Amino acid sequence: MDNIISKLYKIIKESSDLIATEESIQLYMYEVFTELLGDIFIHINQTIKEQKQQEGWKVKREDWKTVQFIFGSVRYRRTLMADQENQNHYPLDEWLGIRKYQRHSPLVEVKVAELASKCTYRDTAETLKEWTAVTMSHQTVGSLLKRVGEAQAHEDEEMVIELEESAALPEGKKVDYFYAEADGVFVRGTTKKKSLEVHHAIVYEGWQKNGKRVSLKEPKAIMTTKKTAGFWAEVQAFTATHYALQHAQIITNSDGGPGYTADKFQETFSQSNYPVLNQLDAYHIFQGLNRAFGVQSNLFKQNIHQALKKHDLEALTIWLDTYESTLEETQAVEKLTSFRTYLLRNWDRIFDWREKVEQVPKDARGLGAMESNQRHISYRMKKRGMHWSEVGCEAMVKVKQGILNQTLREAYLHQQTRSTRQQRKVKQTVRVSSLMHQKTRQSVGAKKGTIPFYAPHSSAMGQLIKSFR
Repeated sequence: MDNIISKLYKIIKESSDLIATEESIQLYMYEVFTELLGDIFIHINQTIKEQKQQEGWKVKREDWKTVQFIFGSVRYRRTLMADQENQNHYPLDEWLGIRKYQRHSPLVEVKVAELASKCTYRDTAETLKEWTAVTMSHQTVGSLLKRVGEAQAHEDEEMVIELEESAALPEGKKVDYFYAEADGVFVRGTTKKKSLEVHHAIVYEGWQKNGKRVSLKEPKAIMTTKKTAGFWAEVQAFTATHYALQHAQIITNSDGGPGYTADKFQETFSQSNYPVLNQLDAYHIFQGLNRAFGVQSNLFKQNIHQALKKHDLEALTIWLDTYESTLEETQAVEKLTSFRTYLLRNWDRIFDWREKVEQVPKDARGLGAMESNQRHISYRMKKRGMHWSEVGCEAMVKVKQGILNQTLREAYLHQQTRSTRQQRKVKQTVRVSSLMHQKTRQSVGAKKGTIPFYAPHSSAMGQLIKSFR
């Protein structure tokens, strides 16, 4: 402690201003932490090596490894050993949960992915350099995001497989009403004139108020660039794993486009004993109305809106026919025909779900949360002419999904090479008591000082403070 106090005292005395002081102290902290952690790792390695030797493992050689942590690069020595079956291991790396060839700590990898999901790879690299001891290229940022995104994708795939192989449904949370919405977002692919569709679903339990603000209750997202069947398999696996929906009324919402039809929802939530209510998204109806009649309000638009609200097919037909008779341009007629076809194809789905259930839940609202939630994808992946590979796109949306659902870190750690059982077993090898009795050498750069460290109100501390004047 005396050495650290002496170094800090010297930094403060020699710095020209408080900004320079803080920057120098930060660098010194990084230096001390990396040196101390490296020493601790080396000691733990020695303890594990001795334990493994007693179990019959053979020492092959000693190797050095460097891992980038948030506070700096930690260099430590670990032992390559062969077990009873002559399989090679680095016991220390297995104990720490460090993969083969891993150069960044788990926290660095996850933090990089989380940051890169909000800004470009170059901005991520610059931000890390400015605020941490981590320095990496934008290409490395992309590689780490793909690794973390793949971990979340693998977790989702395993959930689907477990559900398919399970003899019974998991015991999930019971709810009376359950809501689901789905739609797709297209982003530019790296192949010329080819786009990638991001399938996106949101499931939630209802609504909740925080003052005057209303938000979704327990919203969860499912995102993927897989084909339609794979997407709905993930939605089904997620809901079946977390919820018991046998006695729940399922209310769903979509635009009725390819891959988001009523039968897809019915099949996905088939565990419910009730028919799934699937309504046509009001946003897309309004969007189609504007395309056909223009954004300005007029008599035809108002009456068609009322016919839709009352679900009056006869009135709707009359007003559509009347308006069509006033049109002269072929393009305007085509827009109206397209809108008419869209409405008639989905006529049975044009309703307000609150009029279809016997007991409307308290604070129930109309569905239509997809468009605002699509911004999580579009704001990051559709700006400034961005193009995405299939692998990069899938990784990005899975990282975003993991952040929204708060599962990303758990999924990443679960996909690391060390299982929970291995972690529990190997930690028994190293006792804290053995570490506490190990002498730690002085950190590099921390010179032995002559300034004693006493309580803040001691006379010696008072003399130290006076020396700054």
